Amino acid sequence: MTADPLDFTACAELVRRGDMPRFRAAMAAPVAARRVLLPLYAFNLEVARAPWVTKEAMIAEMRLQWWRDALAEIAAGGMVRRHEVVTPLAAVLDWTSAEELDDLVLARRWDIYREPFEDEAAFRQHLDHTAGHLLRAAIRGLGGTPGAEIGDAGFALGLANWLRAVPALEAAGRVPLVDGRPEAVQALAQEGLDRLRAARRAGVAAEARPAMISLWQVDGVLRRAARDPRRVADGALEPSPFRDRLGLVVTAVTGRW
Repeated sequence: MTADPLDFTACAELVRRGDMPRFRAAMAAPVAARRVLLPLYAFNLEVARAPWVTKEAMIAEMRLQWWRDALAEIAAGGMVRRHEVVTPLAAVLDWTSAEELDDLVLARRWDIYREPFEDEAAFRQHLDHTAGHLLRAAIRGLGGTPGAEIGDAGFALGLANWLRAVPALEAAGRVPLVDGRPEAVQALAQEGLDRLRAARRAGVAAEARPAMISLWQVDGVLRRAARDPRRVADGALEPSPFRDRLGLVVTAVTGRW
């Protein structure tokens, strides 16, 4: 099914309204890359907010199942339902990415309920299946081949975004961290920085670089959390607007994330 230009516009508007950091990252990428990134980011946004638009667990489960069914259609390679996000998404996903994004949808079931993560392994899997799988899908859609370094980069990206969300998750009655003690949060942030540096040393192919623009805030967020883990609970991990704009420009122009 050929994507309608209006679908791409709808994806861009969804991301602009609901996920400004990823919208800015996509708009800093080359025009051709946006055709891959924006449908993926729109999908991620729709799935991420599905558990939060209703207090009825069954309805939230049904919303997530709808996306699982759409991904199954894409993976099967046959007829895909007509939808402003699913249609352009089908044009950028291969079978592997469709299967991995099904894991992403399943991971979002955690948001429906109030149980904490079973253990540290479950928490790490959640980060990998959300941020990691989305990053891998973006790289494949751009023509790249994600390696082990993307696992490290995805962990750092997922962790940075997760730490920023901790106050909102706690306010909503969730238990976002397995160990919320300051020293544990500090160690986690430092691990994120170490894995980000490992991914940088490994590097990525040129075609994958537009997907990596979404990491432009990660280093600063994790540094602030590692220096003073109390900033996580205080919701004080954001950079100044000037540093944020400058960081995005530098990442987009130089490819250094």
